Amino acid sequence: MKTADRIEVFLDGKKVGTIAPYQKRLTAFEYSEEWLRNGFSISLFSLPLQAGVKIAKSDPFDGIFGIFADSLPDGWGRLLVDRMLRKAGENPEEIDPFSRLSIVGTSGKGALEYKPVYSLKTAQQTDDLDQIAEECQKILQTEDSGDLDTLFAMGGSSGGARPKVTIRLNGEEWIVKFPSSNDPSDIGLMEYEYNICAKSCGIETPEVRLFPSDLCPGYFGSIRFDRMKTALGEKKIHTASVSALLETSHRIPALDYCSLLSLTWQLTKREEEVEKMFTLMCFNVFAHNRDDHSNNFSFVYDGSWQLSPAYDLTYSNSVGGEHATTVAGEGKNPTITDILTVAKKIGMKESHAKQIAENVKETVNERLGGIMKKVSKKIC
Repeated sequence: MKTADRIEVFLDGKKVGTIAPYQKRLTAFEYSEEWLRNGFSISLFSLPLQAGVKIAKSDPFDGIFGIFADSLPDGWGRLLVDRMLRKAGENPEEIDPFSRLSIVGTSGKGALEYKPVYSLKTAQQTDDLDQIAEECQKILQTEDSGDLDTLFAMGGSSGGARPKVTIRLNGEEWIVKFPSSNDPSDIGLMEYEYNICAKSCGIETPEVRLFPSDLCPGYFGSIRFDRMKTALGEKKIHTASVSALLETSHRIPALDYCSLLSLTWQLTKREEEVEKMFTLMCFNVFAHNRDDHSNNFSFVYDGSWQLSPAYDLTYSNSVGGEHATTVAGEGKNPTITDILTVAKKIGMKESHAKQIAENVKETVNERLGGIMKKVSKKIC
């Protein structure tokens, strides 16, 4: 793979700036003059809207800034990209994150696009979700998949451990997930029920549906919140994970909800956005969604920053079975006392915070109690 000497970053057709290699395995970034005049900070803390060259740290994103690391596929998507690279005669271990941005090109999460583009062979998409699920299992079991090109074309830019593809439905992009090797066959139904419950708790989620299957209860799908259908066509929405904004790896639990709510206020300056994050925290606690790491929270920018719709909501554990994001320092068994401690630290009225927490707990117990009891018994 021929490595570019620089990569230009674009958003909505406008040049944001340029990334270039710097010393050994580091990169430098500089905003374009036009973006400095008319744009915004794409990552408020590490890349403020200022003239001059900014150098990324070696950790935690191997020499690139977190906001660009957000564009790179992780987990399943990384697996597909590496398989495609080997098929093209390349050694994936020799392809650094800077060069991988060219592979992402225009297909990454959010609105950032990268040029020049390094194209890997792709194939025509298929609508047979059961066939895709079977091919995904072959990939996970290291068997050859005759549809590797198709899988890459449909899911090569995705993150997360579970296999997934992007499909178009009524002119809009949807992400459809499939079970991983360790998932129960009803994982799609479970995530669907979790999202419906979250909506009942007042949490904003993308539009979701359960796609039919002859092999399992169904595949979970959600519309992409980083894409917007307009009269002029599809618009990409700039998206930044908390991991990217804080330049911290989601693989190492190092976040507390006190910090997360404080970040929400710093970015949005809106109490209703802070309350949204507080409600999501309550849901994660009571619904046993413990894989609540920094990559599973995002903010979107469309004239101003706001919390993105919630995603990756399902029964889950993190390192040691604890929450990846602690609740006032408690990760193993956070209680209502810990939740109210968070509320106090961010200046939320205790009676209001308690009402939110109790409403969420009641809704979760009513709608998800049976599911959580069933899953916890399987784990034990």
